[in-house]
Amino acid sequence: MAENVVTLTTANFDETIRSADTPVLVDFWAEWCGPCKQIDPIIREIATEKAGVLTVAKLNVDDHGDIAMRFNVMSIPTMIVFKNGEAVGRFVGARGKTALVSDLAQYLA
Repeated sequence: MAENVVTLTTANFDETIRSADTPVLVDFWAEWCGPCKQIDPIIREIATEKAGVLTVAKLNVDDHGDIAMRFNVMSIPTMIVFKNGEAVGRFVGARGKTALVSDLAQYLA
């Protein structure tokens, strides 16, 4: 993972989300998921461009299905925005960078 992207696991998920000083975008993904691979470079670009304003994290649903189930992630890629430890936004499916940045804007204000 890029240094601007946090790798989440069952062990560090709750602490990472609760202790973040910025909104956290969590990308729920899997190795076999084509659309997940398609948006990965976009997610990483956003992580670099929004460093200090947004924390970007990835959670592999195959390895940490308990977290995916907890947040009712039924299809991937699903991206959930957490603010102050609470899920405040959800985007399902691959999207272009312009659309994702636009979708995120309301949570970064």
